[in-house]
Amino acid sequence: MRDILDTPMFATAKAPLLGHGDAIKAAETVHLTAPATIEGVLAIGQLEAAFLDVGIKYRRRFFTPRHHLPRDAGPAWTVAPNGLTVVVDVEEDTWEVGDVPTGEHVHLVPVSTTVEMGSKHRRFSGVLDPVLQAAALAAVLAPNGRRVRKLRPFISLGLWSRGALETNMDPIHTAVLNHLKEEGSLRLVPLPEVAAPAEGMMPGLSERQLKRLRRVWSTMDVEQRTMALSELLLPCLTEAELSTPRLEELAWHRMVVGEEAVDLASQVHHLKHAWPQEADAGRLFASKLLDGWLGTGQLTAGD
Repeated sequence: MRDILDTPMFATAKAPLLGHGDAIKAAETVHLTAPATIEGVLAIGQLEAAFLDVGIKYRRRFFTPRHHLPRDAGPAWTVAPNGLTVVVDVEEDTWEVGDVPTGEHVHLVPVSTTVEMGSKHRRFSGVLDPVLQAAALAAVLAPNGRRVRKLRPFISLGLWSRGALETNMDPIHTAVLNHLKEEGSLRLVPLPEVAAPAEGMMPGLSERQLKRLRRVWSTMDVEQRTMALSELLLPCLTEAELSTPRLEELAWHRMVVGEEAVDLASQVHHLKHAWPQEADAGRLFASKLLDGWLGTGQLTAGD
């Protein structure tokens, strides 16, 4: 793995995260807490993988997500009376790095950052979400950890689930995907090269035409593939459910680990549909999902 903390997008967040790493190493016990959401599982999972790899003692608690609470409710998380509490606040608003309060517990919230892209080195603004921060912290704690490496391909899924792609290209998501691709953690492939993508992710898409295109895809050159896939996507452009940036990602940049049949965006799609509506059931679902993910490296709900 290549150290993502050394990339420009982490320029302002690197020092605080290294400080969090030192605090975790010094703690007798770490209390991990996050909302019972997909993003909460993704973030806590990165940290638990590192803790298991290096033998850090910890306890896990999923708290009730905000959509189950009254609008005027206070924070659902609490700080444990002993050890070090790490709050992975994936539902929090975006902060500037320097404005994040410091205290006796570690509080991971979305923070603003910038990144340069393109031949003209244009600077774009974006967000380091808590999933990505947790992954960077996990790599600090266990840079060669077996479980950390197994969960590495999933670190961009918090950004994938955020709303940035509903309006524009997300430069941080793009930068993270390029980083993962260059280090060999995942492949980025067009839709016809995914063996079993989730159906229903792209309103307007003809599954029958996709199957036909998949059969002849290997016989086409680059120009033919571009034209054929563009034609396949035309009906999707008239649907309001998907933004153009997200549609382009689903069409051309599917995230695939090795030779897996199901891409990562499809895995998230399946989980969102399987997630229980009731708060207590959601917490149990999140815990079982995380246990399975840590054990197998597969982000699936199971039986």
